[in-house]
Amino acid sequence: MLGKLNDNEIEKLLGSQVIGRLGCHADGKIYVLPISYAYDGRYIYCHTEEGMKINIMRSNPDVCFQVDKMHSMANWQSVIVWGSFEELKDEQARNEALKILTGRALPILSSETTHLFPHWPFPSEDLGTIGGIVFRILPTEKTGRFESNQQSTHFNV
Repeated sequence: MLGKLNDNEIEKLLGSQVIGRLGCHADGKIYVLPISYAYDGRYIYCHTEEGMKINIMRSNPDVCFQVDKMHSMANWQSVIVWGSFEELKDEQARNEALKILTGRALPILSSETTHLFPHWPFPSEDLGTIGGIVFRILPTEKTGRFESNQQSTHFNV
């Protein structure tokens, strides 16, 4: 059975995952990449380094974000979010975003690039010591779909 996710299911899926795909475009080039994130019910927060995606989003803040949960080819959920990129340069806004990220996404991820400070995964005493770029996406539109081979309803996130 194919169907559309309702608003509560969309919010639940966005809040339950930590890896999504970010799509951005500028100068005739579309760029899509996986990125870790945290969702607080209003914004999608991300941390990254300077590079192509940041340059593109600074040039054109219109973005698309996609997240999914796959159990199998016949049991999945997917959400697409359209929104606006906002780089967080203000220290207070940046630190609040980093608290959300370290509290949600980073403790369950393990890679060289997500080890932001020596005593990771525990919060840094001074979030200002964490380098890189912190940004958020303000969603302007969300949609979700699912497929389920369950007769009664689609699976829970």
